[in-house]
Amino acid sequence: MSKNKLHISSRLLKKKVRKQAYLNPKHCRFCGNVELEVSLDYKNINLLRSFLTERSKILPSRVSGNCFFHQRLLSSNIKLARSMALLPFCAMQG
Repeated sequence: MSKNKLHISSRLLKKKVRKQAYLNPKHCRFCGNVELEVSLDYKNINLLRSFLTERSKILPSRVSGNCFFHQRLLSSNIKLARSMALLPFCAMQG
């Protein structure tokens, strides 16, 4: 009598790895940190620039780890800074 081992395909292994990647939830860096919450303003360009990609797109909350409230506040401040010409709307070509 031979024992048959279960063969796990590479697709299923990749899916298992992807599931394990989401086990550690990201925490909002603004929640509980009073100093950062005060500095979350459209005039604080260095902080806002860290939430933009190199193509000047706003990072989604699943990447940045921000909670819903602070992601909304962050995106509205970035849009306000863009309209005040403190941040670019798109990346510079060249």
